[in-house]
Amino acid sequence: MRILYSCLFYLLIPFILLRLLWRSIKAPAYRCRWRERFAFYNKNRFPQNVIWFHAVSFGEAESLFPLVRHIQKQHLDLKALITTTTPTGSARVKAVLGGTVEHVYLPYDLPDAVDRFMQYFKPQLAVIMETEIWPNLFACCGENQIPLYIINARLSEKSSRGYQKIPALVRPALAQVKLIAAQTEDDTDRFIGIGAEAAQVKTLGNIKFDIEIPVEIIEQGAQLKVSLFSDRFVWLIASTHKDEEAIFLEIYKTLKHQIPELLLVIAPRHPERFSDVKKQAEQHQLSVTLRTEDKACQPDTDIYLLDTMGELKLFYASADIAFVGGSMVPTGGHNILEPAALAIPILFGPYMVNFKEITRQILKNEAAIQCQDQAEVTRAVMALYADPVYRQVLAEKGKAFVQQNQGAIARVYEILNQEIIKT
Repeated sequence: MRILYSCLFYLLIPFILLRLLWRSIKAPAYRCRWRERFAFYNKNRFPQNVIWFHAVSFGEAESLFPLVRHIQKQHLDLKALITTTTPTGSARVKAVLGGTVEHVYLPYDLPDAVDRFMQYFKPQLAVIMETEIWPNLFACCGENQIPLYIINARLSEKSSRGYQKIPALVRPALAQVKLIAAQTEDDTDRFIGIGAEAAQVKTLGNIKFDIEIPVEIIEQGAQLKVSLFSDRFVWLIASTHKDEEAIFLEIYKTLKHQIPELLLVIAPRHPERFSDVKKQAEQHQLSVTLRTEDKACQPDTDIYLLDTMGELKLFYASADIAFVGGSMVPTGGHNILEPAALAIPILFGPYMVNFKEITRQILKNEAAIQCQDQAEVTRAVMALYADPVYRQVLAEKGKAFVQQNQGAIARVYEILNQEIIKT
């Protein structure tokens, strides 16, 4: 089965490259470093015998950093490699960890590319974040006797059904995994359902709860509130997707009549959409200030567009309330734990399938507000604006919810450390 899979993958390469080219029209970084995706590198020498971590994109990389830092503190001579598949993930690795780790793109799951990657870096340990299952990559780890772990593992019902249709491909891949550290009991059951052995899977919790919030972020956020926003009522919409901004622009225009000091801060999920969001706002006859303009909002500024990456925590800390995007359109939602950890009142929409268990728990704790439609968003914002005590209670419950669920990094580290000591 894996031979057929590989043949199909090779046949699809021209289309994959065309897709990269297409994406590069709005995000030029996609046409750069494409050779790395086939494990051809500009450098002749890389560190070998590395501890290798893979995080697909920006969000997974952000969640991985506290674990990597913890390992680095305990093992000062550790040689670490982090791979990603997206330019935003790549940029974030370089910005946060810089020269303390090596970084390249993960090669496509082609036998020759995977083999070259292994020869270059000779990993001593492979740590894959969340849901990545690559048959050739996993097989190569097995052939080279590289201990392979999937950490913070999650598997949606939809993905589970898809994997169950190709057991001849998935089961041999999972057989190469030493341990799957699942986020929840449901994830554990789903991994077993697609072919993992029960002894291979442990429920260790979600490392996203172990979020790091430096004191400086809180202080700088408070300063931004004064210097950039002149103490206006700041509503941050984070990680928005296509068709989502239009919803909030309409809501803003409705609310502005009732909350004159309202300022809408929009942080699109993907940098290639910054210019599109600006145009949308201007088409609604709204005044826009860009983060990259490096100037304070004027009294008539309607929209502050966060057209940078890596500053979301800082701007969460400057907000009065936050709505986490990707949830008003069927994208699956995004991480609601950052604003919760910062004690910012949180709202989100109906589409939260990627964070189903977190959503269930935070609502059970009455620590966030889920809005089913535009009208509910409008009412929720008005209620929060009108009642500062309500805002404070919601914020405190959100922060407590995060703190009560921390500890997954320590549990994952304890297991990985046993392998690191052996290397």
